[in-house]
Amino acid sequence: MPGTKRFQHVIETPEPGKWELSGYEAALPITEKSNPLTQDLDKADAEQIVRLLGQCDAEIFQEEGQVMPTYQRLYSESVLTTMVQVAGKVQEVLKEPEGGLVVLSGGGNSGRMAFLMSVSFNQLMKGLGQKPLYTYLIAGGDWSVVASREGTEDSALHGIEELKKAPFVAGQMDYCMDNPAIFLPVLVGFNPVNMARNDPIEDWSSTFRQIAERMQKLQEKQEAFVLNPAIGPEGLSGSSRMKGGSATKILLETLLLAAHKTVDRGIAASQRCLLEILRTFERAHKVTYSQSPKIAALMKQASTSLEKKGRVYLVGWQTLGIIAIMDGVECIHTFGADFRDVRGFLIGDHSDMFSQKAELINQGPQCSFSQEDFLTSILPSLTEIDTVVFIFTLDDNLTEVQTLVEQVKEKTANIQALAHSTVGQILPTPLKKLFPSIISIMWPLLFFEYEGNFIQKFQHELSTKWVLNTVSTGAHVLLGKILQNYMLDLRIRNSKLFWRALAMLQRFSGQPKARCIETLLQVIHFPQPLSDGIRAAPISLHVQVAHEKEQVIPIALLSLLSRCSIPEAQAQLAAAPSVCDAVRSALTGPGRKRVADPLETLEPAVL
Repeated sequence: MPGTKRFQHVIETPEPGKWELSGYEAALPITEKSNPLTQDLDKADAEQIVRLLGQCDAEIFQEEGQVMPTYQRLYSESVLTTMVQVAGKVQEVLKEPEGGLVVLSGGGNSGRMAFLMSVSFNQLMKGLGQKPLYTYLIAGGDWSVVASREGTEDSALHGIEELKKAPFVAGQMDYCMDNPAIFLPVLVGFNPVNMARNDPIEDWSSTFRQIAERMQKLQEKQEAFVLNPAIGPEGLSGSSRMKGGSATKILLETLLLAAHKTVDRGIAASQRCLLEILRTFERAHKVTYSQSPKIAALMKQASTSLEKKGRVYLVGWQTLGIIAIMDGVECIHTFGADFRDVRGFLIGDHSDMFSQKAELINQGPQCSFSQEDFLTSILPSLTEIDTVVFIFTLDDNLTEVQTLVEQVKEKTANIQALAHSTVGQILPTPLKKLFPSIISIMWPLLFFEYEGNFIQKFQHELSTKWVLNTVSTGAHVLLGKILQNYMLDLRIRNSKLFWRALAMLQRFSGQPKARCIETLLQVIHFPQPLSDGIRAAPISLHVQVAHEKEQVIPIALLSLLSRCSIPEAQAQLAAAPSVCDAVRSALTGPGRKRVADPLETLEPAVL
């Protein structure tokens, strides 16, 4: 390792990147910047995509620059100190459990991560014979865990109502600070506070930045905490399901597990304890990406199925099934995908996982996620162009795995396995022979006390997340859904995505902000002509209309680039092999001049 690093690392972490320079896309927060590593992602083949996204994930563990420490990072003294302090506050709840709760809350990917971690830590406590003290809140309720319902995270009032019994989070943070005798708020994000969104929240009096600044002041008295290490831009610009989701999992599981490991010994959590756990997550990165050739092969298989209008099914056992569900749901708004394109299913008992199970009963195919749903709704209709990925550990019921694989193999030969094992475990030969290819990830034996055994479970989950995120992202890159490293075909499901759409229109068209807004609104409300009333409407109204429409951003961009009507832009798009082929053709058309990135007036994004 280079001598400037403070800590010994398991993986070769990158040196500070170009994105850390003060002038690099200066108007954008880190999480909305484009990552210089992946600026030609759309030109990469499957093997290159895996390598590039693996390098981006490694940036999570990057230390701050010694010569020019621009941002605090996961291993920065300030972040580790705050993690120790928050772990201490969790220990206070664990020591006096009567009336105490640890509430994990978020919108979208953050809310799904809150659900996953509350399930895990409640399992840990039950295994110790303790009363479970974790619960979760997710914008949109339990429906949002298994289906896409992104717009709900824009409501502050909804967040407060959920907390009593995003802007969703902003309202909760405000309410916590107003009631310090009951709540201690901890905000997790990956931008500096001065980069947080400062635009008005429609049903609230404060901006997100104002709330985060208020929390920073209260941190001095340990009445609130902000944990916001920089982890670098996403490999796919703004796709917070990737690094943002992984870093949320790493950061919170590290400090929560440290609290549990030390509380029974009657000692405080320490930086040393945190660093031991963080290194196990680094090891997960190394072990996972050692399988890069097989991950690339699975990516190509998934892309082929989608190209042929087939489906990709991710079938996971226990909490690996939750990871599978998350990956499928998040393809919908990330890539403008149909909910049937990539779908996850959970094999095993989930009866005590959900807090509002009634929300999920008889809600139609979008809410299908269970073993029964897969057997009754998916298995009978499987075809030879579909791909099915089985995700399990060798501690799962392998007879059950084999039975399901045999049933699926009667319908399609496109099956793959992602199997986690510990040194000494061997996949039974009859099961092994069923798969043409297996991503087999072997983990070392860990000699820990009961709480420490959960490290291996968390490694399995994170490794699975990295594999599935890389496969589903790469499959859509190969389908031509990505321009450079931008999600050109995302669905506008909340205010953050509205501003991101506007940023992309400005970047690629070189047109002024006012012109881009006008065109974006025209496409959103087409065929209804724009009135002054529509132009003056709140963002939520535009989002409500836009989230039901496909290809809003590509149509708006083609209209701007070709100076044509919306029907003409739609026709251009329909005639092209892919979304990005249509845009590239317009970008390189006669009379087009490449422009400097017009980012000086862009809206900032969420912390």
